[in-house]
Order: sequence, then C-alpha cells, then structure tokens
Amino acid sequence: MRFPWAAAVYTGALGLGAHAVGRLSPARRERLLRACSTNVDNLRAGRWYTLATSAFLTEEVPSPAYTGLLVAALGGAETVWGARRTAGVFAVGHVGASLLVYGGLRAVGASPGTARAIDVGPSYGLGAVLAHEAAALAHPALRTAASTVLLAIGVRPLLRRRPGFTDVGHLAALALGFASANPVRNRRESRVPALAGR
Repeated sequence: MRFPWAAAVYTGALGLGAHAVGRLSPARRERLLRACSTNVDNLRAGRWYTLATSAFLTEEVPSPAYTGLLVAALGGAETVWGARRTAGVFAVGHVGASLLVYGGLRAVGASPGTARAIDVGPSYGLGAVLAHEAAALAHPALRTAASTVLLAIGVRPLLRRRPGFTDVGHLAALALGFASANPVRNRRESRVPALAGR
C-alpha cells in the first residue's frame, strides 16, 4: 500500500502557509492574497502563475474538519492511484474551474469588485478529486449514490437568490472530476468481458 506522502506534504504546507499569512497585518495579507488569486484582473493581465499560487493559500486557517476532509480525499486517492494521477485530477479541477469562471466573468462583464476579488484555496481541486473518486467506484449503486450527493451539494448554492462566482466554480470542478473519471472506468469495464471469456 502506498503512503500518501504528497497529500501529507500539500496539506501540511497549506496549513503552515495559512498560519504564516495570518500573522501579517490586514493590509499586507489582503495584498498578498489578491496578488495570488485567480481573479479576472490577474488573469487578464497575463499573471498565469496565479493558477498555481492560488492553490497553496487560503483566506483563513482551515478548520480541523476541512483539513480532515482534505487529507482523507487526497490521501485516499493517492493511496489507490498514486501521487501523479491524484495531482493531475486536482490540477484539472483547480485550473480548469478557475479558467471557466474567468471566461464566464469576462463574458458577462464582471464588476470591478468581482474582477479583483480574492479567490484562493484548494476547494476546486478537492471537488474534482472527490467527483473523480465517486465516478470511479466500481459498484454502480455506490457510484450513483456518491455522485448524486456531490451534485446536490454543488447545485444547492446555485439555487440561492444571488449565488457567487465561486459557487459556479465548485460545480464546474465537480463536472471536470466526473468527466476525467469516465474514460478510466470505461477502459476498465471494457476489459471485463474479455477476461471473463478466458
């Protein structure tokens, strides 16, 4: 069994970074978070590095419950698939959802406040990994149940009167996670008849 070293290192770095940022003055903290955010202003100016930096910072120190979820989801995925595939799915969700949100905000014409909003954290990548795990479950009933729960969680915020752009990003990340799991599951299932016939 693999030890999920990458998940442990990432979660630890995220927590240490949050504590370090929390020690800054409010003004310096806000400047740093805005500079590392995947907001419209940064991406429109060509600051593509924020697609990486935003995944390593959070606005607040993550709660123990959220940290536990992060460790369980990323660590569980890494134990089964390895660090490379888990990181790839995380990156697809984080980068893909960020770019989709950016494109949507550019299309509708984001207000100045939204264009420079703070948008950091691992939630897009985490959502993609959770969706990938759910969609890759071998048992159809479990796969359907887990996927339905995740979709319900993702859709619920959009039913509010004024959902935020991050709500759309979370749903987009789930969709990317589901989509990235389908080819893997289909390849696995396509081998079953051949093996059974031997």
